[in-house]
Amino acid sequence: MEKLKVAVLGGTGMVGQRFVTLLADHPWYEIKIIAASPRSKGKTYEEAVSGRWAMEKPIPENVKNIVLKDVSEVKEIASEVDFCFSAVDMTKEEIRAIEEEYALAETPVVSNNSAHRWTPDVPMIIPEINADHADIIPLQKKRLGTTRGFIAVKPNCSIQSYVPVLKAWEEFGPHNLTVTTYQAISGAGKTFESWPEMVGNIIPYIGGEEEKSEKEPLKIFGQIVGNEIVASDAYHITCQCVRVPVLYGHTAAVFVNLDKKVEKEVLIEKIRSYSGKAQELDLPHAPKHFIQYLEEDNRPQVSEDVWFEYGMGVSIGRLREDHIFDYKFIGLSHNTMRGAAGGAVECAELLTKLGYISAK
Repeated sequence: MEKLKVAVLGGTGMVGQRFVTLLADHPWYEIKIIAASPRSKGKTYEEAVSGRWAMEKPIPENVKNIVLKDVSEVKEIASEVDFCFSAVDMTKEEIRAIEEEYALAETPVVSNNSAHRWTPDVPMIIPEINADHADIIPLQKKRLGTTRGFIAVKPNCSIQSYVPVLKAWEEFGPHNLTVTTYQAISGAGKTFESWPEMVGNIIPYIGGEEEKSEKEPLKIFGQIVGNEIVASDAYHITCQCVRVPVLYGHTAAVFVNLDKKVEKEVLIEKIRSYSGKAQELDLPHAPKHFIQYLEEDNRPQVSEDVWFEYGMGVSIGRLREDHIFDYKFIGLSHNTMRGAAGGAVECAELLTKLGYISAK
């Protein structure tokens, strides 16, 4: 098929750089435009990220000479692409406004940002878990008055290491959860070079993260009622979020109660065998094996497991009974792959396969 033309909005930041590396040789998509702040306008991509390229691989050759546009040039950018990915660094109000402006310009937006996650008719999708929430898009387009423009978002990076387990165990009624996440510095768009005070340090606070971690799973497990997604009331989650000196990988320590008594071996089998719509559709960035369970007492580890399934898989270990809760376990996911740009690309692939994203 002819590749769809894509704009990366906010392409110079860490998540934007990840988008660029994932899309540089994507089988379905072609980067047509990279946009950033006005100060980067007119620079080549290579010039704009010089001295702050943070990816493992070098800048892809086919994007080095793309001349950056100002992200606020909505009509011009929208006229040249089929859809866009958003990783812009603005206030939430500015992000909400500019993403809606692109949607109104009949250009679908798949966003890594949190600004629209609680807009009632904007789906917040993990393709393996709640692909059916894409069904809200026609109602959103009706509200916007568009024929093809809409906004879809991916959820917070910190929840990716435990929410998939809740889905795998859905039949057993997981409900009360206590979670502590240990989050990598790249989640703040930083490296150790740009954030030297994180070397050998822990910061027990990440602004806004605990609220997202407690509430976003409720929308993911919610239902479409009328013209909005209504959050689930089946889960009660309390969370603490801690910044730790790791470059990539968010680890979660989870305590959970279940409605039904079930053996540990059954829970492990449910984890290992779980797959979703992304695997059914064989999306390019869908991991073949979504969730792995590791038997070793000292796993999952960031150094060993964060790149499982190219960073798109989730690693679980240390499942055991607890004397206060029913069970406890450790989860790990890659925060800029599964948790950010990779998850957004997989979301776009789902929406393309379902017919919501297509050539203009």
